[in-house]
This record gives sequence, C-alpha cells and structure tokens, in this order.
Amino acid sequence: MSKTCQKCLLSTQVEGVNLDTHGVCNFCREWESQGKDDLQKERERALRQQDLEKTLRNPSGEGEYDCILSFSGGKDSCYLLYKLVKDYNLRVLAYTSDFDIPPNTWDNIRRTVKHLNVDHYVATPSKELYRRFIRYLLCNQNKRGAVHTVCYFWLDIREGDILRLAIEKNIPLIITGYSPGQPDPERMLYEMPQERIREDWTPYELFENGLFEDSDKSLFWNPNIYGKNAKFPRIIAPFHAWNYNQEEVMERVVELGLAKNRWYVNPVLSNFTLNWLLIYSDLKNLGYNPYKPEFSQLIREGKARRSLWRFLFSLIDFMAQNKILLGRHVTRSLQWLDLKPEQLCIKETETRKLAKIV
Repeated sequence: MSKTCQKCLLSTQVEGVNLDTHGVCNFCREWESQGKDDLQKERERALRQQDLEKTLRNPSGEGEYDCILSFSGGKDSCYLLYKLVKDYNLRVLAYTSDFDIPPNTWDNIRRTVKHLNVDHYVATPSKELYRRFIRYLLCNQNKRGAVHTVCYFWLDIREGDILRLAIEKNIPLIITGYSPGQPDPERMLYEMPQERIREDWTPYELFENGLFEDSDKSLFWNPNIYGKNAKFPRIIAPFHAWNYNQEEVMERVVELGLAKNRWYVNPVLSNFTLNWLLIYSDLKNLGYNPYKPEFSQLIREGKARRSLWRFLFSLIDFMAQNKILLGRHVTRSLQWLDLKPEQLCIKETETRKLAKIV
C-alpha cells in the first residue's frame, strides 16, 4: 500500500523512496543531514549566479536581440521575461510554441508581452505531426511514464527550433525558465553543455519504423548542417543560479499585472491541456502523480508550500482519474489521439530505444 511522506508528500510508489517509523522519507532525512554538502551546493549556486550576472550585465549580442527567452506563459517564464527586460535592460525576443496552450495561459502571454513591449515570435507546429508522435509515444512509453516520455521528446523539438532561430538571427544566448528540479540533471542544470548542443538530436529510430518521413528531419536539431567550426548559442536557466521560491514568484507575477490571479500561474493548471492525459496515464501506470517528485523537492527545500500542494495534488489526481472538471481534457485528448485508456502503456521492449530519444 502506498504511503506519503509527512514532510514533503513524496509517495513510496516513487522508485527509491522509503519512510522511517515517523513517516519521513529518505530524501527528507538526507536533506536535513546534509551539512557540508549543503554548503558546497550553496557555493556552486553562488558561482553560477556570478556567471549569470556577468552574462546578463555584459550581453554579447551583435544583432537585433541579446537573447531569446523560451516563453511558455507560465509563472516562471513571465517573471523571467520581466527581470530580463526591467532589471537587465536586455533586448529580448520571446519565443512561444503555439500548441495546445490553454486560454488562461494565453492571457498571461498577451498581458506580459504588452506590459513589457517586447517582440514575440510565435511558432505554429503541425498538429497532425504532433498527433502522430504523441500517439506513438503514449503507446510505447519508457519506464518513467507518459510525462517523461512525451515531454522530453517535445523539449528536443522546441529547443532545436529555438537554436535554429537564434542562429538565423545571430542571437548568442537562449534563456529558459526551468525551476530547480527541472529538467533531469543529465540534460542540463544551470547550462546545457555545449557537447550536447553539438549532438544530432534526430530520432532516427522513429524514421526507420515509418513514424516520420525524410522531409520531417528538419524538425529536429542537427548541428552538422552548420559545419565543424560553427559556434552555437549558450542555453542557460537563471532560476538554477538565483535563489528561487515558488510562492514568491507566483505572488510577484500577479502583483506586476503579468497574470490575472494566482490560478492563472499555477504550474500545473497553466500547462498545456494534453498534460491532463499524461497525468492520467502516469497515475494509471506508475501509481502516482508524475509531478510529485519535482514539487516534493521544492517543499522539502522550503521553496513551495506543503499545505497548498497537499490540497492541489489531491484535487488534480481526483479530476484526472475521474475525467471531470479540468480532467475532462483526458477524454478530449484521447479522442483527438484516437486512443483508448488501455493503449496507454509502458513498453519495456521500447525503453532502450526511447531512452536514446528522450
């Protein structure tokens, strides 16, 4: 039977989690006993902040813009855009991928762009192409479930698109709104390694099985087309350098008028509507909400409110599992993808292939 940590809400169904006799998980116990390790992490954060300040105070952009911001319309990207423009006086091009963005998030996007008077580039991907690969991935999930399988594949497409746009417009810096806990450390922490940017991200396995056509290869990042001596933009995540507090960011975004209210910047409710199907799938196959590890870390570190997330996770799980209220998007997405719930599967035989992709 699943149990929940009394401090951070992490479930024992998450791999590697165990509770002591007081109902406290091993991650909380490790966090409380870090001591010197905690000091080392703070030193590392301070060094990242030093590099970030130098980067933002001395932009090297020689074209029309100093940087591109991956702008989703969530709380973090809205606040980040504000800071880049107001605190650092940067010439920012805000980039948004217009796929499945809910109305309240579009409201955040329009408010923030208008308030800050920044240029806004909106990419409109092919819904049919997205439908094809999302459908396939949901039927062939890796062992970490739907959110991990679909979102990390999606990230490669979006970040590849931003890289190409940055090169086209001679922009040396790409900024993302990843908060602590996002994304997986092996992908990037404060900065994406240049070694990874110099890799070909094309999922050739999916071309071999007919999911994509040769003409679709332009969708994926391939640095080889630019030549061996090409110089590529940096990709950095400022919230991994600054002191981050989720509650403070949410409050500040509303205070600044970048969002109508706190519900508009709730990090789960402002996400794309397909996310409800991904949550539903992971509740079914993994037994827990896939966002719990991320938000449990923020709760553990005092960067998010336990009482709020205890309520929200119960509400979100109830809506998704019963397909009601906002959970109605589960049914809507299943219909759009022409899928039945039993087709949402983790395929161990596909794990090795998909691990290369995501």
